[in-house]
Amino acid sequence: MTDLEFMDRAEQLLRAVESTCDRINEQTDADIDNQRVGGMVTLVFPNGSQIVVNLQKPLHEVWLAARSGGYHYKQVDGRWTDTKGQGEFFEQLSRDASVQAGVPLSFAP
Repeated sequence: MTDLEFMDRAEQLLRAVESTCDRINEQTDADIDNQRVGGMVTLVFPNGSQIVVNLQKPLHEVWLAARSGGYHYKQVDGRWTDTKGQGEFFEQLSRDASVQAGVPLSFAP
């Protein structure tokens, strides 16, 4: 994958995270504050906990940091897959956001 391809796909991922937060805030009482600075989106939950999604351009990876730990994702066959075999990005984000918000939440590409 070229740098340009990575940035296009990673930008789609960040936009999906942001738009899903907007949808969740409109349709539920979860109240997730999402803040974007460059290649990083920070989700802040009412209890003060955070999830950070950050682009690692030189590695062509997307990193996710949550209370459950830190995860690194590369695009494989059109999916953002954990580099240590821990699953897919949006599945992990959904699990962590649900725990940190205290209500079931679903993120998708």
